[in-house]
Amino acid sequence: MSKNDTGARPRNACCLVSEVLEEAGLDRVRARELRRQVLQGVILLCQWQLERIEDTPAPGPRRGPRKVRVD
Repeated sequence: MSKNDTGARPRNACCLVSEVLEEAGLDRVRARELRRQVLQGVILLCQWQLERIEDTPAPGPRRGPRKVRVD
C-alpha cells in the first residue's frame, strides 16, 4: 500500500470505527448492550403485532357493494 500525503501509514477501517465509538463514549460492551436492547424491542413489537392479528376475527366472505337509495 502507498503512504498518504502526511507520510503516516494508512489505518484499518475497523480501527477508525473503534476510535469514533470510543470518542462518542461507546465501548464494545456498551454497543453490545444497546444492540441487544434494540433487538429485544423489535422482538417485542413483532410479538405485539402477532397478538393483534390473532385477536382480531377473520373477516367473513366479501359481499358486493350495498345498494343505496338516493332520493
